[in-house]
Amino acid sequence: MVSASHYSGISRRGDLSKRAAAEILRVAAMSDLSDRLREKFIVIDGPDGAGKTTQAMLLAEFLQRQGTSVCAVCDPGGTPIGDRIRRILLDREHDEMSVECELMLYMASRAQLAAEVIRPALEEGRCVLCDRYISSTIAYQGAGGADVQAIRAVGRAAVGNTWPDLTIILDIDSQEGLIRAGRGGDADRIESKNLEYHRKVRELFLSQARDQPGSYAVIDASGGVDEVQQRLRDAIAKWDWARKD
Repeated sequence: MVSASHYSGISRRGDLSKRAAAEILRVAAMSDLSDRLREKFIVIDGPDGAGKTTQAMLLAEFLQRQGTSVCAVCDPGGTPIGDRIRRILLDREHDEMSVECELMLYMASRAQLAAEVIRPALEEGRCVLCDRYISSTIAYQGAGGADVQAIRAVGRAAVGNTWPDLTIILDIDSQEGLIRAGRGGDADRIESKNLEYHRKVRELFLSQARDQPGSYAVIDASGGVDEVQQRLRDAIAKWDWARKD
């Protein structure tokens, strides 16, 4: 007669086998993702308060744990020259700055970032993860009155062919985003602009995604940090890197 403990042992071994198989599949999937992310340029962008900086940092840490070589950068800034330009752009003492001046300063910082950091990292086979890029200038300076096609033209002059393989827009209601961002005495020059301006910014982010579905994805940024991070990871894992507009 076969004892109950015999069947219990078989059941436990079966559970262990299932867990082992699941772990093998998970490791294989992560290895495949790391291969697919080689030489890929990904931008995390979106309106103020969407949490893009936090989410970009968490995503970079996650990908690195999975074996992906990641170069994480921010825009504007990311280089000594770019950091100086960033301070000028965000200083509230410069409220008189024209939208054309903003545009040129952002692109100058970006040109240096592309030349000094992004292109060399891609040439090394790394995945570049950038917090904001030209998509931000289209949204913010476009909302300020700059012509979107002119922004793209200046962008091409600044960065040449260094454009993202994928731009992920973290989308959030404008009012909720400003509340999240804690707009107040510590708000920078851009964050302190009125709600109508920020609504235009959001719409310009979303219109880019509608116009270029082959290189943009939109993620709902409402909810907790972990929930949004999982949506972001899922979008990266499921993205068809062969897609083109």
